[in-house]
Amino acid sequence: MSSLPLIIVNPASASGATGRAWPGVASAVRQHFGPFEVALTKRPGEAVEIAERAAREGRRLIIACGGDGTVNEVANGLLRAESETELGILPSGTGGDFRRTLGVPVRAADAARALREGETRLMDAGRVTFLDGRGEEESRFFVNVASFGMGGDVIRRVKSREGLPAGAARLLGGRLSFAAAALQAAVTFEKPLVRVSLDGGAASQLHVANFCVANARYFGGGMKIAPNAKVDDGRFDVVAVGDVSALTVLANSYKLYLGTHLGMQEVRHAHATRVRAESADGSPVKLEVDGELAGRLPAEFEILPAALRVRCPR
Repeated sequence: MSSLPLIIVNPASASGATGRAWPGVASAVRQHFGPFEVALTKRPGEAVEIAERAAREGRRLIIACGGDGTVNEVANGLLRAESETELGILPSGTGGDFRRTLGVPVRAADAARALREGETRLMDAGRVTFLDGRGEEESRFFVNVASFGMGGDVIRRVKSREGLPAGAARLLGGRLSFAAAALQAAVTFEKPLVRVSLDGGAASQLHVANFCVANARYFGGGMKIAPNAKVDDGRFDVVAVGDVSALTVLANSYKLYLGTHLGMQEVRHAHATRVRAESADGSPVKLEVDGELAGRLPAEFEILPAALRVRCPR
């Protein structure tokens, strides 16, 4: 087994931009980080398999090159392997929210230097159990944010480019693509009625525009949804945006990017190590996990303290 770091590249991320940029990124990594091996994924979920296999074989550092979905897949592989392998990040893709919390630079050369000179941090991860598209129970790990409500509709619009002219998503970039989708969703989205309990306490019933279970601070292409979240404090930041009108969402959208929305009357914030959520009226409520549509409620979220080793900038 090679002792070289392994970079897992998702060439399809960012509408194929990651694949097109990879030769230049590879050159910068060799120059500023050093030698490595590479594996290019060909289908969704393959990064999980590659990372798990490489971690079980003793690879010491595995680097995810892609967006938040790619980081999620590689992290899932490492967590399944229960190894001491470190996770590294080369930013690409549409969202890039997890790297924002960690302070990973965007430019490939800077990110490569951060990987070479960085430090290893033990971080929490989340595990969510939910219903998949076939109605069967499934569990998945996450490192950033899992949410239900409008977030799932936003992700669907971003992935499908719904409402955007051909090529517009590439021109807009990640943050503006998410912002455009969020504005469209705010006008048409019907807020579900859900039942939620924290740490086994009494259940609360509420309408939600969006409900986030956050390990890190950002989601949705740069929205600072959990501004005080820490990835190593052993608890989730739970943020619920309640039954707000489309006009209120539009008028206060800037607060989500600044992280000043927690003071709004319609927003609730709490900490928890376990969260349970279900539809209160039987209607399907979509769940997104680290920027990817995963399934639907009911779902149970649990924190896994110090579960993952991550290479971070000093």
